[in-house]
Amino acid sequence: MTLQPRLVDSHCHLDHLPPDERAEAVARAVRAGVRGMLTICTSLAAVDDVAGIVAANRPHVAMAVGLHPHRVGDEGVPTEDQLTALGAREDVAGLGETGLDYFYDKSPRDEQQESFRRHIRASQATGTPFIVHTRNADGDTVRILEEEAANGQLAGVLHCFSSGRALAERALELGLYISLSGILTFNNAEEVRAIAADVPMDRLLVETDTPFLAPTPMRGKRNEPAYTIHTARKLANLKGVSEADIAASTTANFAALFPKAAGLAAA
Repeated sequence: MTLQPRLVDSHCHLDHLPPDERAEAVARAVRAGVRGMLTICTSLAAVDDVAGIVAANRPHVAMAVGLHPHRVGDEGVPTEDQLTALGAREDVAGLGETGLDYFYDKSPRDEQQESFRRHIRASQATGTPFIVHTRNADGDTVRILEEEAANGQLAGVLHCFSSGRALAERALELGLYISLSGILTFNNAEEVRAIAADVPMDRLLVETDTPFLAPTPMRGKRNEPAYTIHTARKLANLKGVSEADIAASTTANFAALFPKAAGLAAA
């Protein structure tokens, strides 16, 4: 089913798909009505590779660049100058994903926190929004967002939301968006659905987090951008609106948050 107006998958990792399958995955998404995709580069060493994926799949793909909290321990905390230079690039629509992951704890927590702060500061310096990954770290995520908000306006999104209500509410108060993934469709995600039902329509995004977290009814398969339609359908049911309304709202929200990738909405 093609949704009109067009959907945007606000967070995917096309570089995690086999190289010979990326073009067809993008084509399947476009046929499904997912006309735009923001692919996320999680390592500063991989920027050129991800830029190549974008170039090969114009006009439907844009990119964000950052250092995932899992990688901070291996690659080191990036400097603000590095991140600001990336944020100033016209082909970089977002900074991240950055944030805190205390579930896997693959990087020292103090280094994750400093990297998170530097991404936010580079976002403030360049006007390029930041993308937050947070897991089992709601308290520190709120604290850092609040402290950095004292230095300037925040423009960002909590991606693949699966946290608590307090974080969602404070993030919204600070001006952030909430992005919902296939988790929204999972049987055990009652709390996420209850929170999503209360998020204002003008602050919602949808995503796949490809190749992870395939939504129902695609559970057990490798996720891909075309499956954004299933999360959008679930969100429409929760909100009591049409799928077209969800497509229109989330696509407009994406364009508002990511102005350098706004053209994806019209691709």
